[in-house]
Amino acid sequence: MRIVVTGGAGFIGSHFVRQTLTGAYAAWADAQVVVVDKLTYAGNEANLAEVADTPRLRFVRGDICDGELVGQLLRDTDLVVHFAAESHVDRSISGSEEFVRTNVLGTHTLLNAAANAEVGKFIHISTDEVYGSIESGSWSETEPLEPNSPYSASKASSDLLARAFHRTHGLPVCVTRCSNNYGPYQHPEKVIPLFITNLMDGRPVPLYGDGGNVRDWLHVDDHCRGIALVAENGRPGEVYNIGGGTELTNLDLTERLLELLGADRSLIERVPDRKGHDRRYSVDITKISTELGYRPEMSLENGLEETAKWYLTHRGWWEPLKKR
Repeated sequence: MRIVVTGGAGFIGSHFVRQTLTGAYAAWADAQVVVVDKLTYAGNEANLAEVADTPRLRFVRGDICDGELVGQLLRDTDLVVHFAAESHVDRSISGSEEFVRTNVLGTHTLLNAAANAEVGKFIHISTDEVYGSIESGSWSETEPLEPNSPYSASKASSDLLARAFHRTHGLPVCVTRCSNNYGPYQHPEKVIPLFITNLMDGRPVPLYGDGGNVRDWLHVDDHCRGIALVAENGRPGEVYNIGGGTELTNLDLTERLLELLGADRSLIERVPDRKGHDRRYSVDITKISTELGYRPEMSLENGLEETAKWYLTHRGWWEPLKKR
């Protein structure tokens, strides 16, 4: 079994690689794993240190937009798990070109190479943000895509390319759309590690607008387990939502982190709201639950506590990233 993981040195991708190589997914106990990662600011080889000496791991520093490289890597590949993406909404607002290049053109390069190589299965990792904002209820996989940021628009575009390659070329593609991830090794530009590390140093935490925006929180371990289920038994051509089942306003989340770190509410710094800020995301996970037996196992209480402890004991990992 040969698995190619794009973006495998990033937050979610590296978790999937570590889990795969340490036996968390029985179906791939002997799999050879090839990681391809450009090592942008969000990619870090240190994220793979735990499994770096595993003979079954090969690391390739490269760009998914490089058609020649991708074509070589995907030969004789059984499974592609495509995490590589520009993913920070604020960065997409200030400059969207790299999001289009990586998320759209890069995904097209991979899909084209996978079709030519007759790859056994292709898992495209997407986001619930492609659905846009929802006032009540939850998005199912059949809802129309209404992205509102350059980031989510680029991911929606790549989702549609994945669908087209399945319909046109018969490439066995599955798309997964996750809610907001958190956990160890997440870059400190993201809200939970940003707030945790700021509070560790007694610094204020920037809360957008009125703090009423609602997100569903998904621990990275639950997310990767859901991806593994889709990779093993998901039906080609289908989309699967993966959620954590815990919705909170940003203010509620902030207050939980303040309590966890023993900090005072005076450290909440109100900042102007993000442009085009979606009010609420919520995904219906009935499909992946009934078809593949998925359910989130990490409670938010335990997940946040575990995550805070990780950042408290890994200052050497995150501090240089914040200084950049």
